Amino acid sequence: MPNIKSAKKRVKVNATKAANNKATNSALKTAIKKANAAIEANAEDKDVLVKAAVKKIDQAAAKNLIHKNCAARKKSNLAKKANA
Repeated sequence: MPNIKSAKKRVKVNATKAANNKATNSALKTAIKKANAAIEANAEDKDVLVKAAVKKIDQAAAKNLIHKNCAARKKSNLAKKANA
């Protein structure tokens, strides 16, 4: 455990940021899974779910949780599956 005041604050701030990142990452993965499942089942709301997943991907890239090229690849794969 740190003794210096600024180090104690860093521990708290890092824990908060890690929790936020984990929540955002989890939401991203869930959105992608739902979109993929809807595409495979040819559900009526697949376009809505794909759009939501793309939005989550863009948000994660904006927060630097995933690299912009990774985001582009994920969006490309979703669009390819949806249009096939």
